[in-house]
Amino acid sequence: MVAALRAGGAAASGARMRVLPDAVTTARAAADALGIEVGQIANSLIFVLERSAGPDEQPGTERSASGTSISTERSASGTSISTEPLLVLASGAHRVDTAKLAAQLGAAAIRRADQKFVRAATGQVIGGVAPVGHPARLRTVVDTALAEYAELWCGGGIPHAVFPTSFDELITLTGGTAAAVAEGS
Repeated sequence: MVAALRAGGAAASGARMRVLPDAVTTARAAADALGIEVGQIANSLIFVLERSAGPDEQPGTERSASGTSISTERSASGTSISTEPLLVLASGAHRVDTAKLAAQLGAAAIRRADQKFVRAATGQVIGGVAPVGHPARLRTVVDTALAEYAELWCGGGIPHAVFPTSFDELITLTGGTAAAVAEGS
């Protein structure tokens, strides 16, 4: 993980990786362990982004230009649906409004991924997913609410590890797009 952070230009963050004595699989647990506000936790949440596939897209799996796996399936109605992983770095202070985010991204729908999908997309387990260090770069959205804090903390690839960063550094590290993702915002 430290190598992935340094490769992305986050030398200071990688040097400050912390391994905690207990797993911190929720934003509240991480904030309590670090003695910070829950809003400073940048949760790495994996969603399945669904969009209507084009008429020429056949069922199967392909790779995007970034190497991310994109699957195309036929729905019960015969419509082709294309799916890909979406990483949302969301403030621990609120929940993601998936309907609003789907509309912003021009997606048919966005749904929470199951643990098998998360592991396949990131190589990491739920509760410790980092914003980097995945098998391929993921399409990423960074919650604008995180910009309110000078220092943020992210999962370090395992449920016991965290590292500090900033909003601007998260955008740079992930190649992400800033967006308001909170319910009610």
